[in-house]
Amino acid sequence: MLTIKEIAEMANVSRTTVSRALNNSGYVSEEARERIQKVIEETGYAPSEQAKSLRTKKTKVIGVILPTIQTETSSKIVSGIDMELSKQGYQILLTNTHLDKEKEIEFLDLLKARQVDGIILVATNTDPALIQKINTLNIPLVMIGQEADGLINVLYDDYHASRELTSFLISKGHQKIAFIGVDESDRAVGLLRKKGYMDEMKANNLPTDPAWIQKGIFDIDSGRNAMKLILEEAEEKPTATFAVTDRLAIGALSYLKEKAIRVPEQMAIASIGASEISQYVNPPLTTIDYQNEKAGKEAAHQLLATINSQKPIKKIILDYRLIIRDSV
Repeated sequence: MLTIKEIAEMANVSRTTVSRALNNSGYVSEEARERIQKVIEETGYAPSEQAKSLRTKKTKVIGVILPTIQTETSSKIVSGIDMELSKQGYQILLTNTHLDKEKEIEFLDLLKARQVDGIILVATNTDPALIQKINTLNIPLVMIGQEADGLINVLYDDYHASRELTSFLISKGHQKIAFIGVDESDRAVGLLRKKGYMDEMKANNLPTDPAWIQKGIFDIDSGRNAMKLILEEAEEKPTATFAVTDRLAIGALSYLKEKAIRVPEQMAIASIGASEISQYVNPPLTTIDYQNEKAGKEAAHQLLATINSQKPIKKIILDYRLIIRDSV
């Protein structure tokens, strides 16, 4: 493979001029640029990624930290990230925390050691230990799904989406609405979605029986168990259930079918996520679409702006849409 020195000799220019031309840095006359380009075309020269990394001090690798790789949400986010980054010649390095908060911190250290140019964190929490770690990294970082002061945040409108979904159930005549959530240490999914439900119920002067409110852990089985507890513990049975994810709703739907409770005639079900499977379960789920691919694109766009010393948008709140199907 040719060296920069050999290209300089063949083009009758200095090594500095060749370096400037290859990296688009500094002045190079049009005549010199044409001679260098001719040598490159004739020899098929292509600078190695390792060599470019040494010159620019950039690896062209972005680390992505996911809470799980097994969900459609994660795959759509990663697809959006990759679409934006690949246009600029970046590769992505994926890590999976398995919803373990300690691993989020562990992977931040790992990615720093791998000398990535930036990090996109699909976060499950904003614990002080996590934020402190981020602030000591000195690496461009964008957080998806959770909000933290001083960071670049790409957010879903969890609160208003939850209010709209609850309002839709109320508009269909439901006054006794159960809620399947997750732990409130997850501010977005656990806290804000529950607050949206509670506030909309209160605004309509409707009760929220503690027995109607149960928690799951982001999987189908815990949705089944939550639905079971609601029906066993509630003296007054709800006529509708709002689950904060499609997977929880599918679990609840499974339990209702097992008990021969008709959906939506005896129990309506609605959720958030708009996963592909949500349209194929029976009955298809009424759900909120969060445009996860767009979240990935926005995060990548703002990260690239930071890497390139441009001014990123610190806080982006994505739109959503209600998809009405037969489960309500």
